[in-house]
Amino acid sequence: MGDAIDRILDQWRRERPDLDLSAMGVFGRLAQVMRLLEPRVDQVFTKRGLRQGEFDVLAALRRAGPPYTLIPSELSAVLMMSRAGMTNRLDRLEAAGLVERSLDPADRRSFRVRLTDEGLRIIDETLTEHAANLARLAAPLGPEDAETLAGILRRLLDGPLGGSSGDGGRREA
Repeated sequence: MGDAIDRILDQWRRERPDLDLSAMGVFGRLAQVMRLLEPRVDQVFTKRGLRQGEFDVLAALRRAGPPYTLIPSELSAVLMMSRAGMTNRLDRLEAAGLVERSLDPADRRSFRVRLTDEGLRIIDETLTEHAANLARLAAPLGPEDAETLAGILRRLLDGPLGGSSGDGGRREA
């Protein structure tokens, strides 16, 4: 029977039997999963007035532990993004009262970004709902399959796709 990807692969095998299309099936399904997953994940963030990137910043600050403070270059490195893009995210989060910036006492040319009490409340509530949402979406796999898939994807990210950065191009979770 198969799925839509199987039907596409069958057509290509008929037209180009000389090609190994097994990787096309893997990446086609990964792309399809991501297309279906993204709106379901964004729904949790949107409910709290956040975008994915803003959630990522709040999550990075929360994971840093008390006092939930990092400098912008640390945030940029953790989130693998430019400092200009980081500035825009920080501006939006500061305007929403979720983070505050203050001069870095150790380096007056830099500043520190800290979660506000409201930012801490929002990230904790959002993360709780986000984790439950992801667990619900992954439930058809079961714990054993989920661990197997995580290991397979880890190997894929450690290969040529992930490069030698050591982070495998991972986004926040």
